[in-house]
Amino acid sequence: MFSYKNKKGVVYYLHKKGNLYFFSKKSEDALQTLPQGYVVVENERTGMPVLKKI
Repeated sequence: MFSYKNKKGVVYYLHKKGNLYFFSKKSEDALQTLPQGYVVVENERTGMPVLKKI
């Protein structure tokens, strides 16, 4: 399952619901890989990861 550890040390897991990708602290039903054509960037203020198209 795809996970991302932010600068604060919190681990987030990537999920998909419909056409929406989102990160959550829950690992259940997380995606196995990062979708092709995307990279993970981190919100500097909150530390929350988000997907960005390349």
